[in-house]
Amino acid sequence: MIGDVSSETPDPTAQRKDDHIRLAMAQHAPQTVRDYDHVRFVHHALAGGDRDAVDLASPALGWPVPLYVTGMTGGTAQAAEINRGLGVVARETGLPVACGSMGIVLRQPEVAESFTVLRRENPDGFVMANTNANVTGAQAARIVEIMGADALQVHVNAAQETAMPEGDRDFSHWRDNIAAIVEAVGVPVIAKEVGAGLSRGTVAALRDAGVAGVDLAGRGGTDFSAIESARRTDSGRAYLAGWGQSSVASLLEVAGLARVGSDGGVALLASGGVRHPLDVVRALALGADAVGVAGQFLHVLTTAGVDALVGLLHEWLAEIADLMALLGARDVVGLRETDVLVTGPLREYAELRGVDLTAYARRSPWSRA
Repeated sequence: MIGDVSSETPDPTAQRKDDHIRLAMAQHAPQTVRDYDHVRFVHHALAGGDRDAVDLASPALGWPVPLYVTGMTGGTAQAAEINRGLGVVARETGLPVACGSMGIVLRQPEVAESFTVLRRENPDGFVMANTNANVTGAQAARIVEIMGADALQVHVNAAQETAMPEGDRDFSHWRDNIAAIVEAVGVPVIAKEVGAGLSRGTVAALRDAGVAGVDLAGRGGTDFSAIESARRTDSGRAYLAGWGQSSVASLLEVAGLARVGSDGGVALLASGGVRHPLDVVRALALGADAVGVAGQFLHVLTTAGVDALVGLLHEWLAEIADLMALLGARDVVGLRETDVLVTGPLREYAELRGVDLTAYARRSPWSRA
């Protein structure tokens, strides 16, 4: 299987990328209780619609479906094999797809193929390049050019860097850098967390910096703070595991801030801890324009292969449409008119952040009868 491919490069960055794959796979636990479990739909028995009339198009970036493969890896032989598989999967399913951070390509151009294989296998699909917020505008433009990317993810990952033994410690220039990157590249820029979520103030600042979208990428999926702590030779920084908020908590907090089609609006993408199609529909109902998955898809790809993941994604898309018909939503925007109950610790978080949850519970015409 793909997970058995090894890399014997002594480069520290490449070794870190292979460590990330290994430790992320070790975290795979789809049955873990997450904030998604505290989001429930009110069932209205006569509200259902026609499954054949459901439109899966996403309001985000012209995507044909509201599901995407978020950035994972690149830079090593093992990562190249994973990206090759993801490129095939994206080509066969129509899902937008991202690679992992490409900063290493600026220092070691010879590893570019481990990223660009994603585009080679998926020449006509929507492919996102990925970089950190420390690069210059010119460097970001070069990364987009190398990948032939349709969009650029710029990841913001202060908690991960704090846990990382060799991580950055100066985050003060990130906002200005992102604005410069937006100006320099000729494709949409998506600012992305890597597992700690984005607050309302952060999304507002990113919107003002000119990004086309934000990926909330919240707690509950791959925990990079825990991964970096595990990579340390000491026992420090383990307390950073679980840092931040989930994507569903972030969605509740940023409601009304960023809407596609509104003046100054940005696309809201949600990833982190998604286990099945119901989680996707929950996030869409809370305002996400599309939902991303990494760990769950990586597990299937590396343990069962490309064909298995292609089949799984076709099943997910069919089940998402089934659930939308069950809820009476003809499209993604229609899911925002369903009645949603937010309970448990997610409710506590939302209330402390000033979110009116009763409005979510009484959104549909069935609650106004």
